Amino acid sequence: MPSRIFAELDSEKQERILEAALKEFAEYGYENSSTNRIVKNCGISKGSLFKYFESKEELYFYLIDTVSARMAEETRADISGLSKDLFERVIEYSATEISWYAANPVKGRFLITVASETGSDIGRKITERYGAASTDIYETLLKGVDMSGLHHSRKKVTDILRWVLTGFNSSFLKEIAGSDDDIETMKKRYIKKLKWHLEVLKNGL
Repeated sequence: MPSRIFAELDSEKQERILEAALKEFAEYGYENSSTNRIVKNCGISKGSLFKYFESKEELYFYLIDTVSARMAEETRADISGLSKDLFERVIEYSATEISWYAANPVKGRFLITVASETGSDIGRKITERYGAASTDIYETLLKGVDMSGLHHSRKKVTDILRWVLTGFNSSFLKEIAGSDDDIETMKKRYIKKLKWHLEVLKNGL
């Protein structure tokens, strides 16, 4: 958590610091990000930054907490109202998710880089801290879905979908980076490509 000193800053300055940090982590990931660039881009001293946050890691996890909470709040859907078909439900949910990514490109890229952190100390800490929560999201998504025609357990299907969607979303966000298309156009492209990938996955599952 940030220090009391950070909490006492005016909201504009707080936002400027967090936005600079968010852009840095979104572009470079955790390991290659630089606190020197962060302080330069938000116009504060490095000493000040570490009065607000004890470490780069604390700042990183604070951003994960706040951005993921914002996304969950803004994309919350009534799961019971979604299709009972596994693949149709994934498409319906993913369309909502990618709309949020398209409307919030920096936050979206940041969350994708977080999900892509593997094989490093920070990746292990992310798994330890959020692994169960990540699984819960997909388990909730699959609640009430008809899986009678599938050849694998619910847990295996959950894991596979999480891996596939994380990779697919990462590739799609890179593809649309800097695009002038509106959100609806991006969503149509996303759904069309996702349906094709899920059809391949469906045949394999």
